[in-house]
Amino acid sequence: MEDKYALITTLVAAIVLAFVFGFIAQRFRFSPIVGYLLAGLFAGPYTPGYSGDVGLALQLSEIGVILLMFGVGLKISIEDIWSVRWVAAPGSVVHTITSAALGFGGGLALGLPWLESLILGVSLSIASTIVFLRALEDRKLLKTETGRIGVSWLLVEDLLIVLAIVVLPALVWAMSAEGASLSPWRIVGALGITFAKIAGFVALMLVVGARLFPWLIIQIAHTKSRELLSLGTLALALGVAWAAYFWFDASFALGAFLGGLALNGTKFSHKVAEDSLPLRDTFAVLFFVAVGMLFDPGVLVRQPWAVAAIVAIVIAGKAGLAYVLMRLMKQPPYASIILALGLAQIGEFSFVLAGLGLQLEVMSGETYNLILAAAMISIALNPFLLRLAPAPPAVKPTPQPAAGGSVV
Repeated sequence: MEDKYALITTLVAAIVLAFVFGFIAQRFRFSPIVGYLLAGLFAGPYTPGYSGDVGLALQLSEIGVILLMFGVGLKISIEDIWSVRWVAAPGSVVHTITSAALGFGGGLALGLPWLESLILGVSLSIASTIVFLRALEDRKLLKTETGRIGVSWLLVEDLLIVLAIVVLPALVWAMSAEGASLSPWRIVGALGITFAKIAGFVALMLVVGARLFPWLIIQIAHTKSRELLSLGTLALALGVAWAAYFWFDASFALGAFLGGLALNGTKFSHKVAEDSLPLRDTFAVLFFVAVGMLFDPGVLVRQPWAVAAIVAIVIAGKAGLAYVLMRLMKQPPYASIILALGLAQIGEFSFVLAGLGLQLEVMSGETYNLILAAAMISIALNPFLLRLAPAPPAVKPTPQPAAGGSVV
């Protein structure tokens, strides 16, 4: 009976507990995210009482990431991303590599094997898409220069983590007895194929999708059916995300973003964004609940110093590196602080990579729990860190022409 209704019971428990704990957190002037994480902890297998299906919760939370990235694609145009390419692309690549090196060193200091330390470092280098974008939206920064840099930064990180997920099995195979003869060129070839697939998907979305999707939405809108338009929006977001994952080895998030980008600028894009907002917010909450369900609080007692060290790398190390990089690229202090604090957390793709390491038996369950502990703590602290950011600089009013036509 319990297995038969596992999806329903997990969904109901997640939503009800998220509402209760989120409301309590809000009343005590904490971010609702803290309440959602605690809701997941109480619904997880490491606390007494009801235990939800963690696997189902993670899959439901992935829908939140898909809808979030689809909505971002509807709001951010290609011109916006292209305008910040010389900041976001090199900044994200250098930040990811240096953060991974910092985490790798931390893993070695904790006595982990080099491959496990490498997976730990890469897992710590990737920020949560859903946490950062919610922070940008809450501060109304999504369509500003800072927001454009942040979105582009996350997209580059997304590509890098896809490559890491492709390389890890090949690397493990190369180290095994069966794959001892594996040439480095095979790994390079696998990367080349992945790059080609992703490039093909991007081209398909920007050339074919940019023409097909707006036409499709217009045809649906002509039916004057609100339900069909909402359903078509959901089908488009989820369908493109699935196609990116299944046929092109890209992430769900990248596929959903490009699907939204293809619709950007059409006369129905605002309506599409409004229709997806309630579902997006609901499933985004499930992401935080799923993180809480995965967390084993016992690791705080077993390895408090290891948890503290990893959290310090995530918060202080990543934030410091991001701030320095932004300032070296001549970015203003406010944008540098917002980006640095927004990146001082880890999330969904970190779990994917760490879970793959666990599946390939090159990462221990305890190290996996350390990553989850760092994720939960950093996500809970992130809203408080962003409150430390200064107010945005005042925009000087544009001089108005005088009655005679001259500017005063």
